Amino acid sequence: MTEWSDELLFQPETPAGHETDASTSRGWQILVVDDEPEVHQVTTLSLAQTRVLDLPLSFLHAYSATEAVEVLNEHAGIAVVLLDVVMETDDAGLSLVRTIRETLGRSEVRIILRTGQPGSAPEASVIRDFDINDYKTKNELTHRKLLTAITAAIRSYQQIRTINQNRIGLEKIIHGGATLLEKRSMEAFADGVLTQIASLLGLNAEGILAARALEDGGEDIYIFGAAGHYTRYMNRALDTLDNQAIQQKIRQCLDERRHLIGDNEAIYYFGSHQHAAAVYLESGQPMEAPYPELLEVFLSNVSIGYDNVALFQQLSRAAFEDPLTRLANRNEFIHLLESERIPSAGSTLVLLDIDHFSDFNHALGQDLGDEMLIAVAQRLRRHFGEQVEIARIDGDVFGLIGAENDLTPESFYQALADPVRLDGNDFRVMVSLGYCAFPGQVDRGLQLLNRAFMALRMAKNSPFRSVAWFTPEMETRVRERLGGIRALREGFEQQEFVLHYQPQWDLEQGLVTGVEALLRWPRADGSSVSPAEFIPLAEQSGLIVRMGLWVIEQACRQLVQLCEAGHEGVRISVNVSMLQFRNAGLVDSVRTLINEYRIAPGQLTLEITESVVMDEPKLVLTTLGSLSEMGVRISLDDFGMGFSSLAYLRQMPLHELKIDKSFVQDMDSPQGVAVIESIIQLTSRLQLDCIAEGVETDSQQAKLRQLGCHRAQGFLHAAAMPSDRLLAYLS
Repeated sequence: MTEWSDELLFQPETPAGHETDASTSRGWQILVVDDEPEVHQVTTLSLAQTRVLDLPLSFLHAYSATEAVEVLNEHAGIAVVLLDVVMETDDAGLSLVRTIRETLGRSEVRIILRTGQPGSAPEASVIRDFDINDYKTKNELTHRKLLTAITAAIRSYQQIRTINQNRIGLEKIIHGGATLLEKRSMEAFADGVLTQIASLLGLNAEGILAARALEDGGEDIYIFGAAGHYTRYMNRALDTLDNQAIQQKIRQCLDERRHLIGDNEAIYYFGSHQHAAAVYLESGQPMEAPYPELLEVFLSNVSIGYDNVALFQQLSRAAFEDPLTRLANRNEFIHLLESERIPSAGSTLVLLDIDHFSDFNHALGQDLGDEMLIAVAQRLRRHFGEQVEIARIDGDVFGLIGAENDLTPESFYQALADPVRLDGNDFRVMVSLGYCAFPGQVDRGLQLLNRAFMALRMAKNSPFRSVAWFTPEMETRVRERLGGIRALREGFEQQEFVLHYQPQWDLEQGLVTGVEALLRWPRADGSSVSPAEFIPLAEQSGLIVRMGLWVIEQACRQLVQLCEAGHEGVRISVNVSMLQFRNAGLVDSVRTLINEYRIAPGQLTLEITESVVMDEPKLVLTTLGSLSEMGVRISLDDFGMGFSSLAYLRQMPLHELKIDKSFVQDMDSPQGVAVIESIIQLTSRLQLDCIAEGVETDSQQAKLRQLGCHRAQGFLHAAAMPSDRLLAYLS
């Protein structure tokens, strides 16, 4: 080290040549700001071999206040500024102090003012008005005094920086704790831990990273916090780190669950058995007491916080991740739709539904159904990559958000072209797609998802296509349907519905043997809402179950009135929908009503259509069997119009078949007569009653009687009528 006497380093206003020396070694950065090149040279030479707190000094140089601002903007780690007061102006140095503190916000850097003109700025007022460490005239600064001033400034800088780093680290940890349910809460927590350790050891946040063992497959160790020259490895697998030795030591630390302390590095273990993590610290020098002990205490406290963060991370995954496919779930998908991450221009939302998945699930079991969903999720992720957001919305429905050009129907067909092999068998995946383009910053989130569902329902209900795009007309129809359902509910609650009854005649005896109960919804103006309009609304809303039970009860009331009026032989037929069969209480409800009104079970006939039988044959046959055992008659309505199987017809506990009116109206043709004759012969062989609907002419009735049909119903005899008129009609 060069020996220096305590002679003056600077003489007032001495010109010198222009030389600079900016050390690039690691250490304390000193910025020399002076318009005299000789000052830079002498300062550098005087302090060249100096070490403060066991670190060398490195120098940066500026020859004006303007140039100093540029240097400060380029270098974040400047510890001390040696600043001349008089440069391009008499107060350039003082103005620069204000710029450093107020404009640049550099509160940590220490400032030593030097002046060659002692009278230009009084010392007392400068120290009072400006945030500086020292203020000396150049002819006061001997080598020893300069070294003393620099050392004191660096110590002050280190203390202030440590305090600030602790504050920043705590803020990051607190922020991470306050946002634990956010996707990046673990990374925020790690960043805070790294900042705290760096400040604890008095280091820059360089060469520190954290890794934890993953629990759910994939890479076994994952870098979730990094700083300095390791930052580029953030959120990557440990295997990607270009230092095999560090990889090995981190794995050893996690496997052995202990700290590994070396001369210039250390790997600290923290966490619990379930949530293991490691912090790799590159100190550049052996750590002396009390640093290892302080770190030990610090990490023991961090372990508790880490376990809490890991727990909340699991809760976050449960709230926003589908556990089966590891895709985002419905909640996260709606959040994405509401966020600004997805640009409106050129983006589209697609809902994908696996065709006939419920049949697959029921036939082969839920385990294979789950494997099918996982396989589809993997195909979609592999085909579309990270540029498309994918989620499992519900059951077998997947949602995708991306560019329109990426999410074409052809791209989905290509992604799912190859069969999925499950349990040794190949299954081809067919899908329906519902599209909805992003309309802009408004109408996002759940509303956008609902529009895509409208398109998906359109695609699934269409017999000719499996793809549909949302149009405003769809939303209009949905609003109209919802308005109709609301009016239907209100009308039912306000008892606006009534039953009308259409007589059924015995063609041999010419007597009324039964009536069919038909639900009517009269308007205030005397007209009625068509059943073709309100019955589908009742089924879609589920109100048909309550309405159907109400109809059966009203029919039982009417039977009591018929019996009291002397018409004990007249039966009443009531139509029953599929939703009523799915209601587990149908049989018990019918039994309760029969007992309550004390009617003979054989007076009540329940009519079903072929489509009801074919929808869920096992359920329907079981329910019909229970009703038939009770004594209730069963009628198969609109026979010949559906696609029923004769095997099911043989198994059903039927009492009568009803010939659809379309066949009756076609009796003028030989083919029409042949169809009706076949149905009548079938009912005869099965020992069932046969009733023809829609009989309007005498010739139709005569032909039906000739062919052996037992009963007829239609305008030839009477239209449907209210209860009071029915009693008068029968009398």
